[in-house]
Amino acid sequence: MEKKKPNGRTDAGLRSLNHYQNSLPKWRYYPREKVLPVVRFETPYLAWLQHKMRTPMLDSFFAFTANLGTHTFFMTFLPVLFWSGYPSLGRGTVNVLAAGVFWSGFVKDLLCLPRPLSPPLQRITMSGSAALEYGFPSTHSTNAVSVAIYALWLLRSDTTLSPAVNIACQVALYIYALSIIVGRLYCGMHGFLDVVIGSGLGALIAWVQCAYGPALDNWIVSAPGKEVILMVLIVLVLIRIHPEPADDCPCFDDSVSFAAVFIGANVAAWDLSRSSITSAELTPDTIPYRLESLGWFKTVLRFIIGVLIIFVWREVMKPLLLRSLPPVFRGLEKAGLLLPRRFFTRASEYKTVPGHLKDEEVIPNFSDIPSILTSIRHPRRRAISVGPQSEADAYETLAYREKRRRESVTELFHGVPANPPGDATKRSVSKLEEYESQMGTVSHRLSPDAPVSAQTTSAAAGTLPEAGCPSTADEEDMFSMIKKPRVRYDVEVVTRLIVYMGIGLIVVDYMAYVFDFLGLAP
Repeated sequence: MEKKKPNGRTDAGLRSLNHYQNSLPKWRYYPREKVLPVVRFETPYLAWLQHKMRTPMLDSFFAFTANLGTHTFFMTFLPVLFWSGYPSLGRGTVNVLAAGVFWSGFVKDLLCLPRPLSPPLQRITMSGSAALEYGFPSTHSTNAVSVAIYALWLLRSDTTLSPAVNIACQVALYIYALSIIVGRLYCGMHGFLDVVIGSGLGALIAWVQCAYGPALDNWIVSAPGKEVILMVLIVLVLIRIHPEPADDCPCFDDSVSFAAVFIGANVAAWDLSRSSITSAELTPDTIPYRLESLGWFKTVLRFIIGVLIIFVWREVMKPLLLRSLPPVFRGLEKAGLLLPRRFFTRASEYKTVPGHLKDEEVIPNFSDIPSILTSIRHPRRRAISVGPQSEADAYETLAYREKRRRESVTELFHGVPANPPGDATKRSVSKLEEYESQMGTVSHRLSPDAPVSAQTTSAAAGTLPEAGCPSTADEEDMFSMIKKPRVRYDVEVVTRLIVYMGIGLIVVDYMAYVFDFLGLAP
């Protein structure tokens, strides 16, 4: 029996190899077990592909371009669309991204499928938290495909661009989506099934947006207040029924953030369409903008002031809510009115929450900006690691090792030696067999910027331990290697909802009044 701490985590050394069978209901465990063999089957082929393609230049290229498939990248630049007179395009992009992040995270936490094993794969990334999530499906692929298809649909109906520019934009979108998808395979972060299903999910989301997005826009600007409130309640219910993961996975955090942005952006559009400050030239929810009237100086000034206000809102409200909400949650907890989520520490178990929690944010902190700029200036900076990085990785490594041990015992029981005499010495071991032999082993992580020549794992030299039944000390050693998620607090869910709903309101609605007050409106 596993010994669990109050926050839902399990003590190292007491983790069962039947962890997922014990943690998940049968209706979630059954499909997981059906898909898991595919993930394992893919791994040697992915390692072979990575080995054939690896170069320092491609390492840097795919590690850097992976940032272009994140929701952080999109949300950093989306305000420009709303402040440049393109609210429908901005809200459509928010819709596909919010749906992609939410539903890919929903499936990830539902099935709890691991990423392909490392070793034999080497993980190449510029994001420390990406490997903490489950692998199936790929959110990067979902985001890239949904945005690319949505943009292609708009381009093919656009008559304002010249044919040459229109075709160039379409080609760029194909290259963009393909580079993100191939990059997830190259970087060892996802398998073929992950990116195929992720891309399919992105295509489905884009189709829904293309087919029903205009109707949603028309409904938003004409709906009565009660219907808008109902829409908000439906999204909040979806957040609440988001599956509880078997491990401490941060997928839920991103789902909450983008669901909140979706709520804020649509409520803001509804409110702005009823004001007298909007532009009647396009849609009722358009913040007035004309380059001919404002000029480039005021246009750039609008963007600078708007972004600063977003950062100030986030920097002020987040620590304020993290200080003020815990007493409220303690009172609600005593009254039995809370439905706590697993892996979130309850307010009764802590006194204070740190004001600036270090994690992967949809909108980065002020303190993160220098490191982001450094990454842009020096794209060769990336982390290359070998070995388990998350609890899901560690569990899969142990489970695959146990699988190999049982297969070996079965072979011996039936009188079939693991290495038939004269067989292994007469033929050389293929690369696929070599990579398969590394699965379920453990290797220490390599430091960032390690050259490709230094990235050969000790398994290739035959020095890694044989697969077998892990001891308690072996389990403790493995779980000590992984990157442990930081402590998460129950008040963070409501904090994220308020902060990111506020960002949506500021971008789509309130900045219209700020621009008008500062003389930055046409």
